[in-house]
Amino acid sequence: MHPILLKMGKETVILAIESSCDDTSAAVIIDGVLRSNVTASQKVHEEFGGVVPELASRAHQQNILPVVDTALKRAGVGKEALSAIAFTRGPGLLGSLLVGTSFAKGLALALNIPLIDVNHLQGHVMAHFVEDGTGLPHPDYPFLCLLVSGGNSQIVLVESPKSGAAHMPQMRIIGQTIDDAAGEAFDKCAKVLGLPYPGGPWIDRLAKLGDAAKYPFAKPNLPGYDYSFSGLKTSFLYTLRDMLRERGLETIDQLAEAVPDLREDFCASLQATVVDILMRKLKKAAKDLNISHVAVAGGVSANSALRQAFIDYGKRYHWQVYIPPFAFTTDNAAMICQAGYFKYLDHDFCAIDEVPFAKTTI
Repeated sequence: MHPILLKMGKETVILAIESSCDDTSAAVIIDGVLRSNVTASQKVHEEFGGVVPELASRAHQQNILPVVDTALKRAGVGKEALSAIAFTRGPGLLGSLLVGTSFAKGLALALNIPLIDVNHLQGHVMAHFVEDGTGLPHPDYPFLCLLVSGGNSQIVLVESPKSGAAHMPQMRIIGQTIDDAAGEAFDKCAKVLGLPYPGGPWIDRLAKLGDAAKYPFAKPNLPGYDYSFSGLKTSFLYTLRDMLRERGLETIDQLAEAVPDLREDFCASLQATVVDILMRKLKKAAKDLNISHVAVAGGVSANSALRQAFIDYGKRYHWQVYIPPFAFTTDNAAMICQAGYFKYLDHDFCAIDEVPFAKTTI
């Protein structure tokens, strides 16, 4: 039991803060129902082609107070009504995490309420349990979750809590990338094509206009359920390099003028290859473990081709598939709040001297 007395006999009001990368987000859950989810994104990184950690942490310092204030107002509660504060402890950018962690600690101390640390990766999985009023079904245990983002590509086995009275499920990684993540492959290949950052949405948009079978990029041949995307990126780069050499050109823009639909076809072929790599391993895991409930989470779960692949595989292999709303795909506090709510019900709290961490697994 946490040494701070819990507010018994009242509404359970959880405030959550997410600051793992370049989005500052706050959410409020009251008695298990999401009442607000506010996110401030940072545009400053676009001109650099990627997230600049120092700029991200400075922007978090500017955004966190108005974001939290807006989340509380939209939920219709004051800070005095809070039962606990949940925060993303890691993994992520350490400077960004320090902003959210410090704010959460300060507010928890001031209000004399419990503090709840949440693993960011577990938070993505918990997005499937958010009660937001839309009536979306929640996964049954056990289920597999394909967690794909800019920094992670994992297959997570999610099982029921250890105790029948507990709420937070058990999670175990059974497969993961041995090098790059799928989202990282999208962003870096998009940069090579001269597309803006973040590249994932641009690839998704242009892929709809291209030929997915135009360029057969390399696929890894790894045992088990692990992924690899470094070879795919190399294949992508070498294909472009060879095309430039054959035509005596120097830039991608010159090549795009000479080759009709170049960017569209490259995006379509890249996207189809990434989705195929992801789904083949997931299919193998589902078959080997005899699991028919399958979910997807993380930023890349917003990709239209991946979402369609889940629907198609579900019909073909009789899976019950769970695809999160777009609002819960990228980094957001609603997923952290849901995990925090379950941990609150389990009386699983965090000491005030715990520090954030940049790297970890589930």
